Amino acid sequence: MARTTSRSTSPPNPQSPRNRTPQPLPRRRRTVGDFVKAFLAFVALAVLLVGVPGALVVFVGWPLPGGTPSLSWLQQEITVSTFINVLTVVVWFAWAQFTACVLVEIKAALSGVGIPGRVPGAGGSQMLARQLVAAVLLVGATAASFAPGLSQFGQSLEGNQKPASAASAQQTPGLFGQEQQAAASAADALAAQADQAAAHAGGGNAARDGDTKYYRIQPPEGRHHDSLWEVAERHLGDGRRYKEIYQLNKDREQPDGSKLSEASLIRPGWIMEMPADAHGGELVEMPDEAPKVSEDVKEQISDYSKTGDQRQGGGAQEGGGQEQGGRQQGGGSSVDHDTAHIVLPEQRPAAPEKPAMPQAPAIPEAETPQAPAATANSDSEGFDFGLPEALLGAPLLAAGLLGALGRRRRHALWQSAMGAVGGRGGMQPPTPTGAAADVQDALLVGADPEGVRLLDRSLRGLAASLTEENRPLPTVYAAWLTNGDLHLQLATPAGRPPAPWQLGQDQTFWVLSRADAERYEDVDTAAPYPGLVCLGTLDDSRLLLNLEAVPGIVSLSGSAADRAAVFASVAAELATNGWSDRMTITVVGFGQDLTPLAPNRLRHLEDVEALIETMEAETRQRRGALGAAGHDSVLTGRTGPAQHTRWAPHLVLLAAEPTADDAVKLAELAADASRLGIGYLVGAETGDLPGAAWEMEITRDGKLLAPLLGLELAAQSLPEAQQRAVVQLFTDADPEGSGNPTGPDDGPTGAAPPFLVDVTEQGRPAVYARLVGTYEIIGLETPDGERSPLLHEALALLLLHREGVHPRVLASALWPRGVTDDVRDALLDRLRDWLGNEPDGSPRLRTDDTGRLTLAKSVVSDLDVLRSLYHEATQGRGAGNRAVRGRMLTDALVLVRGPLLADRPRGRYGWLTHEIIDAQLPLLVADIGLALSEFHLEKGRAEKAIEALDAALGSAPGDERLWNELLRATHATEDPARLQQVAADLMARSGARGLPPRTEALLDELLPTWRSGVTAAG
Repeated sequence: MARTTSRSTSPPNPQSPRNRTPQPLPRRRRTVGDFVKAFLAFVALAVLLVGVPGALVVFVGWPLPGGTPSLSWLQQEITVSTFINVLTVVVWFAWAQFTACVLVEIKAALSGVGIPGRVPGAGGSQMLARQLVAAVLLVGATAASFAPGLSQFGQSLEGNQKPASAASAQQTPGLFGQEQQAAASAADALAAQADQAAAHAGGGNAARDGDTKYYRIQPPEGRHHDSLWEVAERHLGDGRRYKEIYQLNKDREQPDGSKLSEASLIRPGWIMEMPADAHGGELVEMPDEAPKVSEDVKEQISDYSKTGDQRQGGGAQEGGGQEQGGRQQGGGSSVDHDTAHIVLPEQRPAAPEKPAMPQAPAIPEAETPQAPAATANSDSEGFDFGLPEALLGAPLLAAGLLGALGRRRRHALWQSAMGAVGGRGGMQPPTPTGAAADVQDALLVGADPEGVRLLDRSLRGLAASLTEENRPLPTVYAAWLTNGDLHLQLATPAGRPPAPWQLGQDQTFWVLSRADAERYEDVDTAAPYPGLVCLGTLDDSRLLLNLEAVPGIVSLSGSAADRAAVFASVAAELATNGWSDRMTITVVGFGQDLTPLAPNRLRHLEDVEALIETMEAETRQRRGALGAAGHDSVLTGRTGPAQHTRWAPHLVLLAAEPTADDAVKLAELAADASRLGIGYLVGAETGDLPGAAWEMEITRDGKLLAPLLGLELAAQSLPEAQQRAVVQLFTDADPEGSGNPTGPDDGPTGAAPPFLVDVTEQGRPAVYARLVGTYEIIGLETPDGERSPLLHEALALLLLHREGVHPRVLASALWPRGVTDDVRDALLDRLRDWLGNEPDGSPRLRTDDTGRLTLAKSVVSDLDVLRSLYHEATQGRGAGNRAVRGRMLTDALVLVRGPLLADRPRGRYGWLTHEIIDAQLPLLVADIGLALSEFHLEKGRAEKAIEALDAALGSAPGDERLWNELLRATHATEDPARLQQVAADLMARSGARGLPPRTEALLDELLPTWRSGVTAAG
């Protein structure tokens, strides 16, 4: 469905000059100070142009020799006169250069168009000439319209060097020359592929009808610069119609001799032909009389109008308002290659007949995992409490955070177990509460790990295929996820993609269907595009921008809070995404420190000065490394032999707006950044940022606008409250953080489990579920029909989360591709009926004060009993009673019948991938085996100890602690041959990795001849 929203509907920002009410440029009255300034400038020009050469002639004379130099002349002694003559020659050359600068500036100022030509090597001389000429002309009635920046006379040199706009900075020679080349080459490549049969037929006749209107690009006013978007907004009523103006004037020669080749690159003084329905007082209608326009300007417009009929494809589309959202008509394409770098992929036709206007692809509920579930349930009245929508609508970000959180918790478990002395803490991660619990639930509901897996495999598979064909990786500006398909938008055409990829709507789109993506397997190759990050959605398509490929800086304007939310989302996704290998993310100006999400990736710097110093060194190092390796860019290096060790991207996120000087330095660094694998995302108050290749704006209603790229996205963001909650989840999971206490007050074995069972005879449960091993339920009848597996799975999820489960989390776990509210509620009713009621009539499936689903204490699993027995044996009654401890540890070990849910059906219980129970259970069994072994060894019962350790090794075969204790127990039998056999078994299990250092040291102590014995046995 075509977009109907307009930027004009966004709430105005009083601080943004882009949303101001259009008014004619003010004509400032000349003051006495202006005339004094002009007089002084005239005197300065007279002294420099006339006085300097006159003084040289009078006081020095002709500095060059009177005849042809000879060898004897060259051997003469250098005197003061010789030195003065040499200095005089230098002064003459400087005077000649300055005079040329003055002539160039006068010509440009009087013509009133464009940016003056650049005198080679002039630099500061031309800037001085420009200011002096501007001051003289400032007293004229129309001087303000002659040349850009006259009103800034007297400001600092740096201020005058600032480009006319963030976009025109790319066209300014000198500082931004390299960046202009990169941006222009990309734009030319895209424009070369555009269909020249433009949809603007009939516009050529408008010029012959005598009613064509023209607009002259105005000089900058303060920090505000004219743009085609604003011209269209003022005179056509819709900023998105700027493309019509662009098409009317594309490649036509302007009065200063240059041409419009990109919509974002316009210059003050240029003339724009306007569509026939343009209106407003700033327009000039030719050839009618226009008394307010000078004769020179009339002549320029008249000459410009004559070039309109010579353009390919005719003029503008009559009634240009028919082109909604900046999309071309004809062929059903949604692409405009001339005016946008990033465009929405074309929808695949569902029927033989294409609609006249391309509609946004709609995602069927059963096609895309997770995201529809979040959307479908968002309107539910009963269970919408507490879950932040920002994470529910960000499936890739949520999947990355959830995966990173799981890895952090597993690492905490193993670190706690391997470093334990006389017990261990951190067996159970702290249960999140409040905002942290809501954020964790939102991650579980919103995450799309399958989508991340397919994206990662697809990109790596593409890289591997290109390597096999000896082809380089193409530069990718963006990736779109649409209808389950992956669309890569290339910067330039790169030929036909390797199978199963196909060409998309044109040569710059490579497309992979979801069905083909699912056939990809894991490949051992580097991640080709780790800089991809999601910015938002457009017409149900999700956009991922490749930050490291942008030819310059990406600027983001808007309020500080809105910018911070977008920056936090970008930083969090880059730090945790699943389609990258190594990378460095440098963040500056963030209110919330996000480094706990990924300390190995995220780096926080205090200020812009430290950032510039760091990036200058990084840029030099990368340029040297690329040159030494013989690569033209990091993309060629990623597919080479050193792909896993070099060319990791470095992405810079500067949330606060830099000063003018710092912005210029960053622009200089970013000029060659895309080749080096460095990306810059920089915040700005108004969007006028030097060196910005792409400008974006975040509005207060959550829209991410990039008018000159043709984008209007529903932005992906991470507000500050959610940032704090996410960081809390990660810090609580840190083994050294506050969430995992291991101090002396916590007992020898850490904190108690979240749910303790009465392990006496009086505590017999009403419903008992066996989860460790095969899944069995005692105390309930097996439900009939096809819903039985769903009911069993729902009960298992609730049993593993005694703290409670959000209804939306339960629904997303059972139906990963989404489900409607009525289906979910019907299942909950069946589950409640199946579990039945307590003797007092209360249901065993309940809802707590937070709205989460909980089970009654009479519904128990063997995992609950296992945890309770171990806790009671080590910290409860068994801590002071040896007999009770031995009996409880033995009973606990008997409960272990295999891995968790050993017989679960294929394709179900996918939510277990988000859990850490598969890591917790082996560690718990190992702890029980170690405690029982210690219990028996205290009495010298080595065989009993070995029996307990063997039973524990059945569920935790890789636990180093069990093997070390088994070596000690076997040594206690005083049977060297048996100990040698255990060492051989351990070596066989270790394989090529060899034994851990602690185990080797233990064997050296217990069996010094073990190395020779194992070698002989081998």
